[in-house]
Amino acid sequence: MEQRDKNIFYIMLFFAMFSWGASWVNVKVLSSYIDEFDMIFIRFGITAITLLPVIMILKKSLKIDLKTFMLALFASIAFIAYMKYFFLGTKFGTAALGGALVTSMIPINTFVILAIFGSRDAKKKDYFALSLGAIGVLTMLDIWDSHLKDILVIQNLYFLFASILWPIFTIISSKSRKISPIVFSFYIYVITVVLDGIFFVDFHAIHYSGFDTIFWINMLVISIVASTFANTVYFLGIERLGAGNVSSFIFLVPFSAILLSAIFLHEHIGISIIIGTVMTLYAVKILNNIKFKSIKHRL
Repeated sequence: MEQRDKNIFYIMLFFAMFSWGASWVNVKVLSSYIDEFDMIFIRFGITAITLLPVIMILKKSLKIDLKTFMLALFASIAFIAYMKYFFLGTKFGTAALGGALVTSMIPINTFVILAIFGSRDAKKKDYFALSLGAIGVLTMLDIWDSHLKDILVIQNLYFLFASILWPIFTIISSKSRKISPIVFSFYIYVITVVLDGIFFVDFHAIHYSGFDTIFWINMLVISIVASTFANTVYFLGIERLGAGNVSSFIFLVPFSAILLSAIFLHEHIGISIIIGTVMTLYAVKILNNIKFKSIKHRL
């Protein structure tokens, strides 16, 4: 791959990760219009529709076998549960804390789950990283200056559930190796929309007349930019640049969530969130052996 093409991918990855961080702000805004299941249905319905042309352009096959379909089904169930707690935590809490806490805890929880089931071996450096991550999470929650009852509020528990459910979703999805990740994501979105529509959405109760310009801007950004565009760039980045090069861009997500929450939602960003996020992300770096290359080297 030529350097010019790599540079384009790096720029696209930057915007993709930024849009993932922005999704916390989008959800906070959307939570004043609709509930979590309506958001899931509309968002991923739009995502599935807009992802289909991408699949066609990339000439990916839509064929799926029964085993892969069942994996997509179980992944969709975990995905719906994750999106529920992601939405509720952001609705009742702050987008900044959710974006920082959940996105930095997910890699740590993934490592812990894999270690428990014997898929990863924990070394001394990993125990140090896990301890550092735990301290970072507690710092984000400002436990040092708060009472326990202030920490165990419902929104923080929602964020905790979300940070556990995403690794479960990821582990299930990782078992699918017979089709393209983009195609597998497409089936997850379709199944998610179908399950959500059948079991959770009351279409007659949705106040369509209240969907104004602000609603549609946030819905289209989170559906097309943060899902269709960002996921496509992420998977193509792994395929063409390698997971090692792409993984370091994940660190942009929590900081973009914090920055955009301060700008658009005027949320107060305490120093504890910043310090805790840095500590937790450094723990993630150690756990996953992520190495950073200088911008000059990349560009």
